[in-house]
Amino acid sequence: MDAVRVALLRDVLAGTQWLGATRRFAGVLRGSVVSHGGGLLLVGTAAYEPWHLAAHLVDEAAWSGTPELAPTLVRHGARPSDPAHLAVGLGRIEAARRGETLLVVAPEPEEDAPLLERVSDARRTGVTVLALGPVGGELPDLAHETLAVPDGAELDLDTVQHLVSAAAGEQAVPSPRGPRRLRDRLSRLAESLTAPPPAPW
Repeated sequence: MDAVRVALLRDVLAGTQWLGATRRFAGVLRGSVVSHGGGLLLVGTAAYEPWHLAAHLVDEAAWSGTPELAPTLVRHGARPSDPAHLAVGLGRIEAARRGETLLVVAPEPEEDAPLLERVSDARRTGVTVLALGPVGGELPDLAHETLAVPDGAELDLDTVQHLVSAAAGEQAVPSPRGPRRLRDRLSRLAESLTAPPPAPW
């Protein structure tokens, strides 16, 4: 979903709770990674891999000048032979330390015991845990911040991820005022309007 579609979607959603909820969650995400200097881990469930969100956050990190938003995608089925950006397995969560942020995306309140155990351990070591998607189960209880996307909601999880990633990039710390500021903003707008949709990783 490109910037124009996101803008149109926001117009449609004006007056609903979704704009405020996604911007609030994005603000927590951005604030966590920026204040701690980065270290964003992104993981889904064994059945759902949030590669699309990872790609959008990488784009937003580049466009907004906020490199801390670029995540490390943690995969359940990662293999050493995979490309480097796809070869990070669940052991990375075990290695996470204070100052890092773990964003867990789950389409359903799955009881994925091995993942939940790793998330719980990461929280105990000082990792900030954010959860996107689940309504029930243990995950919301482990998270410092949750954005719930219940079944039957007006928006699906993929659309909410687009809104969150776009808002996270927009809420970047403003660049210093000066003659380049307007030109930089126009350049970023042009890039976002002409960029093709990200390809699957």
